[in-house]
Amino acid sequence: MKKILLLGGSRYILPIIEAIHKLGYYAITCDYIPDNIAHKYSDEYHNVSIIEKDKVLALAQALKIDGIMSFACDPGVDVAAYVAEKIGLPYAGSYEAVSILQNKALFRQLLTEHGFNVPTAKGYSLATDAVADANQFRWPVIVKPVDSAGSKGVAKVDKIEDLKAAAEYAIKYSKTDRFIVEEFIQQKGCSSDTDCFSIDGKLVFASFNCQRFDKFASNPYTPSAYSWPSDMPDEIQAELRSELQRLMTILNLKTSIYNIETRQGTDGKAYIMEVSPRGGGNRLAEMLLYASGTDIVTNAVRAAVGDEIVGVTGDPVYKGCWAEVILHADNDGVYDDLWVDESIKPFVIERDLWVQQGDTVYDFTGANEAIGTLVLRFDTNDQLEEVMNNIPKYVKVKTK
Repeated sequence: MKKILLLGGSRYILPIIEAIHKLGYYAITCDYIPDNIAHKYSDEYHNVSIIEKDKVLALAQALKIDGIMSFACDPGVDVAAYVAEKIGLPYAGSYEAVSILQNKALFRQLLTEHGFNVPTAKGYSLATDAVADANQFRWPVIVKPVDSAGSKGVAKVDKIEDLKAAAEYAIKYSKTDRFIVEEFIQQKGCSSDTDCFSIDGKLVFASFNCQRFDKFASNPYTPSAYSWPSDMPDEIQAELRSELQRLMTILNLKTSIYNIETRQGTDGKAYIMEVSPRGGGNRLAEMLLYASGTDIVTNAVRAAVGDEIVGVTGDPVYKGCWAEVILHADNDGVYDDLWVDESIKPFVIERDLWVQQGDTVYDFTGANEAIGTLVLRFDTNDQLEEVMNNIPKYVKVKTK
């Protein structure tokens, strides 16, 4: 029986554990939080921090694992690559290649060196150094930790006098105490944040979507909804697909699922913003199964142990217009109820709520404060846009 070590224990890996069991394999989870929900469903749990790569390596060697995954768990991705390389397991790419993808400053540097469209960007350790360089950037800028996901520690800065505070805020969320300052690329239409899949270095499944935000949330850069298909022009999608393939070839990537963020700028250019060799959070790969029928969740497991990939034969063809609402409270409080307007109930395919009446909920400061998801399918894009552009009118998390 093949054994797979999963880094992290969030609910986003429950479909991975289910797929592992469906394939007849053995699921082992590890992190330093024994109460995480995934540990209740795995076959074995070990209390090891997923960011301590040599401890994870020692665990992997002791367990004689056949594969390692850090699905929807950004901090463990480069650690999984390190372990896979050390003991000869299948993985998306080399430790060096994955480390570049996982570090925003190194990634921007690589894109620049190879002639990709890229915002002006630079990495720093000291807030004062960034302030000294302030005139090198076209403003506004976005400041983020070099190695954090889920929009944690991210701030848009319009004025030089606010840069130091934003840099210090970003450092708090960085494992390495480093941050990046980059030109803010205003998107035309919606940006895209969705999952893709490569086989032997060939991008075989490239998806694009509409990533949507709650402008009233405490953190307006945390995605609050997604929809498929994308509103990006076909020629921009084609250019991004080609550029993503070029990137995968440059880094000699292999067989893997990826979480990829892209956008078209108001300058008309196509930008690759983020590429991480893992499944995305917010159930993105599950949404793609709903929307297209292609199962990249189970195939991510197959990839981890070197099995043949099944049924990933081309880009997604969407069956209708699909949307996912990330349920969240508008303020700190106690969860009371989820209200869904009667007019959209026929479009609701799944309601996945992670809290019960009386549970404490928090303001939407990051993806970790989500309390569930709502999956919807519409017959027309007009129906979808009406709801997506007016979510508070149709869906409300009630608190006391």
